[in-house]
Amino acid sequence: HSCNPPVGNLATGRTPITLTTCGQNSTELYCFYPDQNLLHQVTHGCGQPRCTKCNANQPDNSHLPADMTDDFFANPISWWQSAQGVHREEIRLDFETEFYLTHVIAVFKSPRPAAMVLERSQDYGQTWRPYKYFSVNCTSTFGLQDDLIEEGSMCTSRYSDAVPCTRGEVIYRALSPANKIEDPYSPEAQDLLKLTNLRLLLLKRQDCPCHGSGLVEKPQRFAHYAIYDLIIRGSCFCNGHAEECELANRTAVMENVVHGKCICRHNTAGDHCEKCAPLYNDQPWKPGDGKTGAPNECRKCRCHNHADSCHFDLSVWLASGKRSGGVCDNCKHNTEGHRCQRCKPGYYRDRGKPMSSTEVCKPCACQPMGSANTTFSRSWRCHPKTGFCYCKPGVAGPNCDRCLMGYWGFGENGCQPCDCARDCDQHTGNCFNGYDNEPFFNIPIGGQIPDLAQTPTNESEEEWKWNDHEQGFSALRHPEKCVCKEKVLGSVTDFCQMKYAYVIKARILSAHDKGTHAEVVVKVKKVLKSGKVKIARSNRSIYPESWTNRGCTCPILNPGTDYLIAGQEDSRTSKLLVNMNSLVKPWKAYLGKQVSDILRTGCK
Repeated sequence: HSCNPPVGNLATGRTPITLTTCGQNSTELYCFYPDQNLLHQVTHGCGQPRCTKCNANQPDNSHLPADMTDDFFANPISWWQSAQGVHREEIRLDFETEFYLTHVIAVFKSPRPAAMVLERSQDYGQTWRPYKYFSVNCTSTFGLQDDLIEEGSMCTSRYSDAVPCTRGEVIYRALSPANKIEDPYSPEAQDLLKLTNLRLLLLKRQDCPCHGSGLVEKPQRFAHYAIYDLIIRGSCFCNGHAEECELANRTAVMENVVHGKCICRHNTAGDHCEKCAPLYNDQPWKPGDGKTGAPNECRKCRCHNHADSCHFDLSVWLASGKRSGGVCDNCKHNTEGHRCQRCKPGYYRDRGKPMSSTEVCKPCACQPMGSANTTFSRSWRCHPKTGFCYCKPGVAGPNCDRCLMGYWGFGENGCQPCDCARDCDQHTGNCFNGYDNEPFFNIPIGGQIPDLAQTPTNESEEEWKWNDHEQGFSALRHPEKCVCKEKVLGSVTDFCQMKYAYVIKARILSAHDKGTHAEVVVKVKKVLKSGKVKIARSNRSIYPESWTNRGCTCPILNPGTDYLIAGQEDSRTSKLLVNMNSLVKPWKAYLGKQVSDILRTGCK
């Protein structure tokens, strides 16, 4: 729930500043009427005045500003007194930070002023605004109506009578029936209660009615202001997020001092809990709700343990439907993104570790000579999800560290095709003529079968089948190695009979030789038809079946080219398949329109 710090006397431990003090330059004589005689009405007489001396430099005779704010139980008869003859005096209390005010009590030793103003500043004394005007006659002094006549008026005559001549009180309550506030942390409440400075302007002195004509003493010896106690009740200001406060800068260590630095709760921070803690900016900061008691805690950003702080971003907040607006700062452990949720370029996600692990992003292990620099995102050295590298033409392996089957001469430009019917030596390019090194032929679909005259007649049919552990020729980058029989777009009936599960426009980005199967990364640009497998306009993989059972990726898919692809799906594994029955054509606008029309009207 929302929290409230305790209320105390803000004046304790803090010394007011006044314009004058009696006996500042030399000893002054002054006179006053003692307390006990002033409890009765004037008609009972005032008794004899007493006169004594004041000197600011003599401890027994001094009446300094600090005497107003000392402990009034321990020192009940200490007071501050102004110089003689002054009409306008100012008493100011400067706080080291912002506080909340509840009420002010001033106990005068001299008669209370005939006119006075209580003011506060919220900007450390640069500008001032009145809390209350006090006057014997509000209309003539300040041009305001008296609140005894008009409730809620800014002026009152309630505390301006000269009687009692001593121990007369002036009281101001910040929250009066006229100032009703439901939520103490609302902007309206802050405007009224928050302050950094408080001052009393004493504008007009008045004499005690006891001053008869037969006075022996000089009247100017009574002409001063004097205050026993100045009590300012209030609390530290914490926006509803703290119930304790500690020492703020420059305050002396003393008992009962109301400190100004909040000990924040609800994941908030700052001297007044006015902001969220560094890692808790997922939604906008709010003060606690003093009306409903709601704490309005700050919410932690989802940085997966890779950031020490985050900031609130309004555009992210609005884009999320006002659910999350935190953006992580300075992601560590080679992560990046609003939530440190992906690996930096040059790193890939280790699926065996949780996202919060410090080792979740591993560096790409690409062979510099065999990997291509010109990938579809230039900063990616390997695929950020799989760690597979982007290989140069004719290069294979997850790290692009060897030639594909049927290629040789691993170097700066990748590998070049063997000038052979079968594989060749990867270092020299010499064709394998015997069958000790290569017991199986890898025959591309539609490619030329090697001269069977060289084949030993005792080879069984089994030996002609594709071996799962071998790697086939790739038509991905060098289609001249594989000549594929292409499926043509025939009649509407032919197309519909194929019952294609999906039809897309896609750009071929890269391919990965997994040994047991192939995986081709494409960027889906348009979805003309989809089946049970959901297809989004983003990067995804398609799986050529002919890679493993024929030794060649047919149909031919060249990187960097846009194709119209129509094929089947494996809904169990959510894979899109490409085989010799698939329709694969370099994209042309008219072709796309033709297929769209068939799908819309032809296939029922």
